[in-house]
Amino acid sequence: MKLTWKIIQLNFKNNFTISYGNYPFRKAMIVTLESKSFKGFGECTIIDYYNISEEMLLLQISTIHHQIENCQISSPQEFYVFLKSLKISTFLCSALDCAYWDLFGKLTNKNFLLLTDMSMKYIPKSSITISVGSIKEQLAQIEKLNWSSYKVKCNAFNKKDLLQLQDLKIPIAIDANASFTFSDCEELNHMNATNPFKYIEQPLKIGSENYQKLSDTDTSNWMADEDFQYDTNLIDLKSYYKSINIKLLKCGGITPAIQIIKSAKKMGFKVMIGCMTESTIGISAAAVLSPLCDFADLDGANLIANDLAKGSFVENGKIKISQKPGLGIEIN
Repeated sequence: MKLTWKIIQLNFKNNFTISYGNYPFRKAMIVTLESKSFKGFGECTIIDYYNISEEMLLLQISTIHHQIENCQISSPQEFYVFLKSLKISTFLCSALDCAYWDLFGKLTNKNFLLLTDMSMKYIPKSSITISVGSIKEQLAQIEKLNWSSYKVKCNAFNKKDLLQLQDLKIPIAIDANASFTFSDCEELNHMNATNPFKYIEQPLKIGSENYQKLSDTDTSNWMADEDFQYDTNLIDLKSYYKSINIKLLKCGGITPAIQIIKSAKKMGFKVMIGCMTESTIGISAAAVLSPLCDFADLDGANLIANDLAKGSFVENGKIKISQKPGLGIEIN
């Protein structure tokens, strides 16, 4: 099996503004696993506030690439166990895990749904991100788009602005990116009593000393994002959050995400499959898990001006999962 990789720049159609900063582009590492003329693709985004740098990824992949190339083709589950032994970041682990699923399906001529016997009876609609900005700018973005669901980014609590969003009477979620206070959350509970937002993502600063002020019995559907990582014990979050946001890059790929979703569901959590402003490569990997989830936020490729692949995609909120072998990823 051959492993190659490259760093690319993904330019946003419009500046991507969140509480962590303003981004005109993101860099990503694209990995390719090749065997018998078939290629599987994976992606990991380079994100400063997750302490993921280009230098770190290049060092890790150059260190392990011979071990990857010398391993024998086996099941994706066995390959993931091998990846875990390499002690690499979850971001790189995810890219390699997803690339292997894509390659394995192409080698066996089966798509992901056939490989996992997954049902497509229910697929949630995906939200599209509305960047941080004035409420006038955000309302204009919503009016311009024709999506079934929206996720509005905030960098502070503003009751007046949130009431205007509620007045739209369309499916809207709020992503605080850890910018609210506990008193803000108490105010949100009162607001949500009559016209609730779908969920409130990562309302407080990261850490148990903060999220333990929340309650899973509150009116608001609190959703853990940064507070939920792969090594987080779901039991620790159970009394405080109603929902969790699973991103492949955070948890290490498709293989661990499947198990996390199953465990979270058994504990009563609602689950969202999310993304990190990835191209169609990363979105195709996450999209195949959407039938297992209650919510989806897979708009990454829709925000990018220079997407480099074809595969599963989202159109006005509807997730369209590729039926081609593997994850259905093709490089343009």
